[in-house]
Formats: sequence, structure tokens, C-alpha cells
Amino acid sequence: MLTALNISQVVLIDRLGIEFQPGFCALTGETGAGKSILLDSLGLALGARADAGLVRKGADQASVSATFSLDKKHAVHALLKGQGLETDTTLILRRVLSADGRSRAFINDQPVSIALLRQTGDLLIEIHGQFDTQGLLDPDTHRALLDDYAGIDGAALEKLWDAWRGAERSLAIARADMDKARREENYLRQSVEDLSDLAPETDEEDTLVNLRDRLQRRTQIMDNLGTADRACADAESALNVAYRALERVGDSAAEGLAALDRTTAELRESFAAIHSLTADMEEGGQDLESVDDRLHALRAQARKHNCLVADLPGILDKLTAQLALIDGQGAALDDLIKAVEDTRRAFVKAATDTAKVRRKAAEKLDSLVAKELPPLKLDKARFVTAVDDVPEDQWGPGGIDRVRFLVATNPGSEPGPLNKIASGGEMARFMLAL
Repeated sequence: MLTALNISQVVLIDRLGIEFQPGFCALTGETGAGKSILLDSLGLALGARADAGLVRKGADQASVSATFSLDKKHAVHALLKGQGLETDTTLILRRVLSADGRSRAFINDQPVSIALLRQTGDLLIEIHGQFDTQGLLDPDTHRALLDDYAGIDGAALEKLWDAWRGAERSLAIARADMDKARREENYLRQSVEDLSDLAPETDEEDTLVNLRDRLQRRTQIMDNLGTADRACADAESALNVAYRALERVGDSAAEGLAALDRTTAELRESFAAIHSLTADMEEGGQDLESVDDRLHALRAQARKHNCLVADLPGILDKLTAQLALIDGQGAALDDLIKAVEDTRRAFVKAATDTAKVRRKAAEKLDSLVAKELPPLKLDKARFVTAVDDVPEDQWGPGGIDRVRFLVATNPGSEPGPLNKIASGGEMARFMLAL
């Protein structure tokens, strides 16, 4: 409820503070006493259109704040929390209007847009005039009024609606992703095939570069090894000649023969080392051309995937996983379709049950309003709350039906929309009856 209204520099008001107590129901006063100024000030705090003419003459700005005491379940809390604003059981709406027509809005001293202030105000207070086009005259509010009368908590139904719509969005996103993946499927399959055939290894590039360097030096090394091999062969031949000559000398050459034996043994070790090096240079039968071809293939794939050669094994794993996802998307899509069907079914059931409660409450409301009409000089009038099903494209978080207040003010006439049938005076009396 509204608990306080503080006004500063509005029209004739310098400063005014009013506190409202429970049970307050009427504000009376003679013509010109300022009742309209109070209503205009309240409207300003609720987000109504600002008029610079409301600023008191000679003042730079006008200011109005309205304080409300709210139940913890009030709809305002959800609205403001959705905008990132903290709320409590006390809510203060404030509007500052400059003499040049600019205005600023605040909720609990936090700057907000005028639109949010207006949305908040709409949930707190309805200001009815004889020809007001809001509130009761707005068919969009009729369902909320009926639900409030019937004690229907729309939060659960709205949650089911959000779940259904969320499932539909997830399905739409999944289908879009699947379409995109299928457009890329040929590329993925070819890439996986190429990389699988190539079978890159993490450190392979460094190994091949080192091997290529060795192969590039192999010709010179092999020439040197050949020269060394021939020199050793010549040396062995010379040692054999020397050995035979010393043998002819006899026993006195024994020491020389022993030395030649040692030299020959060491020479043969040199032969073995040279032959081993030669074999290493010919390892695996690889040649420079095959190594260059391998390096070229690896680097071409790295350029294609915009990565390092060392990253190719990881790229292969990633693309393989994406391909597996495409192959398995059919089952995932089936799950999402089922989720849409399940959430839709749950929403429709709850909305159907809610519509039944609304129809029952509408009959009771119509009966009670009918009892209020004769004392208001509307004894010939009829008030009907129509609860009608609507097409699926008109469903919403409030349900699958539409609620309208219909009236007939002349005997025998069919009930029609309240905002089109009732005159201004009749409208005021229907409001009082409700």
C-alpha cells in the first residue's frame, strides 16, 4: 500500500509530506483545494508523462517521492530483480522534473529509466478517471484482475511457459547447429581422412629436420668415410708386408711382430667404426627426397588448419570428436524434441486447469457484481466475465485463454466490451461495483 507521499516545488506546493494510514479511502476538498495536484504528483512518481508546467514558478526543479509497503510476494520484486535491482518490503519511487522538461527517475535511490518506473508504477497503483483508457478499460488487465480475485498464482504457470519456450529455443539452436555442422560435414570428413592417412606425431617435425640435416651432410661424410676406409685398407696392406718381412728376420724381431699385431688389431677396430658410421648414414633406407616430402606434407596440413605441425595430432582428435558429434546428433535432437513435447504438454495441462478455475471464479464474480449494480442505478445492466480459448499463436505465460469484461446496459442487448459499451458515468459505476 501507499504509505507516504512527499512533494517539493510542484505547482503551488512548496513542500508537503503526507502519511497514509490503513483504512484511508477518500481524499475530499473544495474545488481548487489541490486534489488534482496531489494526483498529478502521484502520477509523476509512478512514471506518468512529465509536464514542465508542474514545476513551481521560480523553482529549478520539482521532486516527488512515493513510499510503498509491499508484501514479499508482490509482483514488483520479480520485475525489479529481473533488472538487477535489490528490493525490500519498503519501496520508494522518486521522480525529479527540471524546469526545462527533463526528468530523472529513481527506485530506492538507484537511477532507472522512466519506462521501468512506469512499469513499476503500473503494478502498484491504478489511477482511474472517468474517461481513463488504462486499468479496467484495458482488456489486457482483465485476466490479472480475475486471477487476483480467484487467488490464482500465475508464477507456476509462467514457469511452465518459460520451460516450454526454453525447450523450443534449445531445439531451434540445436537444429541450426546441426544444419551448420552438416554443411561442414564433407570438409570435416575429408580433413579427418587426410590427417588420419598422414598420421602426424607430436615431435615429428623436429626429428625430420634433424634427419634432413644429417642426410644433407651425408655425401660429404660418406666421401670422408670412404677415404678413411681406403687409407685403413692401405695401412693394413702395408702392415701385412712389414709383418712378413719381420717374420723372416727371426726371433729377434718378436717384439716388433707383437707391436704390429697390436697395431693391426687397433686398425681393424677403426675399420669396424667406419663401417658402423657408414651403416648409420644409410639407416632405414631413407633418402633426402622422402624426408623433404614428409616435411612438406606435414607443413601443408598445418597451414590448412592454421596451427603448428606439433598441434596436428590434437587437431585430428578435435575434428574426429566433431564428426562423432554430427553422427550422434540425431539422438540428441530426439531428446530435445521430446523435451519440447513434454514441456508443452505440462503447460497446456496447467493452463487448461487454470482456465477451469477462471471460469468458475468468473461465474461467482458475475453473480456478486450483479448484486452491486441495482444500488448504483444499473439494475437493468448485465456484467459478464468471458473466459475464451484463443489460438495457439496467442498463448502466453498467462495461459491459453483470454479474459474480457463484457457489459450490456440496455435490456435485450448482447453484452459487449466494457470500454466500448459503457458511458463515462456507467464506467465509473461498474468500477465501483467491482
